[in-house]
Amino acid sequence: MIDVQNISKSFGSLHVLDDVSLEVHDGEKLAIIGRSGSGKSVLMKHLVGLLKPDTGHVYVDGEDLCCASYERLRELRKRFGVLFQGGALFDSMSTSDNIAFPLRYFSSLSEAEVQTRVQECLDLVRLSDIGAKNTAELSGGMRKRVGLARTIALEPQYILYDEPTSGLDPETSNTINDLINHLAGELNVTSVVITHDMHSVLAVADRVAFLYGQDLEWVGPVENVHDCANPNLNSFVKASQYTIGASAASPPVSESSA
Repeated sequence: MIDVQNISKSFGSLHVLDDVSLEVHDGEKLAIIGRSGSGKSVLMKHLVGLLKPDTGHVYVDGEDLCCASYERLRELRKRFGVLFQGGALFDSMSTSDNIAFPLRYFSSLSEAEVQTRVQECLDLVRLSDIGAKNTAELSGGMRKRVGLARTIALEPQYILYDEPTSGLDPETSNTINDLINHLAGELNVTSVVITHDMHSVLAVADRVAFLYGQDLEWVGPVENVHDCANPNLNSFVKASQYTIGASAASPPVSESSA
């Protein structure tokens, strides 16, 4: 479990988070939503120890990231996989080498074991046959899926998704949402999705946390997101032009699509 307790964060005169507390339960899919600049990505960086709060604490499985030594923090970060918004792939490498990168640097696997794990990860994101391709040849959706394959390579307990559907067309976004759900069940991981895409929220989330200004204004089950009394959340959801009933089931993912 991740337990965020009363964290505040400023960058100079810019106040980003103010006394934010949030629990991420084991095995759940939590969506953190809010307008651009509301502090979603800053909160995500605190979850994995990339930022330290000015005040407050972040506990991962009972250990305080804020007080951990550099060496211990490196070990704790191995429990996390992060899918970055832009994919963060190395275009000079093949798809397989991109996925193998963390395995070669942060595991003791032999090269044969690395290649076996790379293929397992490609199979999980349904891109079994593209290992030899350079990532520069891939579509945006395929690059996201390769980034996801690399994210799961070290078998994390927690997967953090930073705007996973940003810049993607609706069909490809459905593919990514389907994979988030598939991997949550297949790998039994805890998923945190940072997004302003309400279609994605309705497709994947068990619970929703809404950031507004510097505050965490609302947390609750996804099915209650349209019935809450928070006017700022109501405005945000209404502006998205989606309703619970409008979230259609994601189509099956093919090997060649996205």
